[in-house]
Amino acid sequence: IRNDTILYERYFDGYDAGREVPSFSVAKSFVSALVGIAIAEGHIGGTHEPITKYLPELKRAGFEKITIAHLLLMRSGIKYNEGYYNPFGHVAKYYYGTNLARYIRQLKIKEPANERFEYISVNTQLLGFIVERATGKKLADYLSEKIWQPLGMEYPASWSIDSRRHANAKAFCCINARMRDYAKFGRLFLNKGNWQGQQIISSAWVEQSTTPANNGLYSYQWWHVRSASKPNFMARGILGQYIYVQ
Repeated sequence: IRNDTILYERYFDGYDAGREVPSFSVAKSFVSALVGIAIAEGHIGGTHEPITKYLPELKRAGFEKITIAHLLLMRSGIKYNEGYYNPFGHVAKYYYGTNLARYIRQLKIKEPANERFEYISVNTQLLGFIVERATGKKLADYLSEKIWQPLGMEYPASWSIDSRRHANAKAFCCINARMRDYAKFGRLFLNKGNWQGQQIISSAWVEQSTTPANNGLYSYQWWHVRSASKPNFMARGILGQYIYVQ
């Protein structure tokens, strides 16, 4: 898409424009946007706040030093196995498990916060819980109210949950939507959070999200690509999901 015009659109293997597609870790960038909106609305005091303010079940040694910014930048120091092909790793447990709220109570610290960058999905899951606790709304409902409806998405979407009983959104992955609507989210960030004259996300938050950090690789749940001309950024999910913005 260039200048709001679709230049090329093609689908394969029985897919079409109306086919719902899982996002996997592309969802992380949506969660970051919701954190920014919650801060702008005053539900969250700022990225400097300790995560234990919203997650009191983690009030134990080490966790009180982890801030929301540390989660956004993947610098929390939490012990978590991101191995996607390990059936006994944390990712498999969080993806196929049925009680995410219980799993986060079992988390441990591996190293001090902000010591190094480590991409782990639990950071985003904690951000999702923080947004819900701060706003008093389910993550999917907040997404619908603050992004899906204002952008006039063409199709409804869903957010996968851990189980019917607990109904916790898998914040680290698992928004299910259509291609054109993913593209609209990319356009929102291309235009500094503004959608047809309405500021959906603060321009400062978009600037922070799209300014390379972590050696130019990652910032606020967005990946960055080094470019000779200008920064390119993308939401990226395993197995080939991309919202690439240039």
